[in-house]
Amino acid sequence: MPEINTDKVCFVVTKSRELLSEDVGAERDDSNPTDDGFAVVLTDAGDRPARRELVEFIEGLDAGERDALVALVWIGRGDFEGSDWRAALKLARERREVDIAKYLLGIPLLPDYLEDALSAFDQSCRGFEEREEPGI
Repeated sequence: MPEINTDKVCFVVTKSRELLSEDVGAERDDSNPTDDGFAVVLTDAGDRPARRELVEFIEGLDAGERDALVALVWIGRGDFEGSDWRAALKLARERREVDIAKYLLGIPLLPDYLEDALSAFDQSCRGFEEREEPGI
């Protein structure tokens, strides 16, 4: 199994699904908030707690855990096989200079890729949301 706690991966899966389910809302414009009925709160300028929480969580992981998340995404989307874990992890380390949270949140199928990767290691997020204290 990769060098990251499965519960941490499942937290990212759960929060990224929550983020993907949020309504994107209206396009931001230069109109007056009073005139447009405060529609600005429906734009990216509005409060996005799921995104903020997910970014803070990813940034709070140590470098090795962030590398593992990236390697898991690559395995989940088929760039590597589970048996190529060390090669995927090495490449993730080499590309560490990118903003990992921004990179990961830019992947539309992030939760699916992570779950597929977990299954390659005989792990899953089944039951994660029902637990009281997920151990992250």
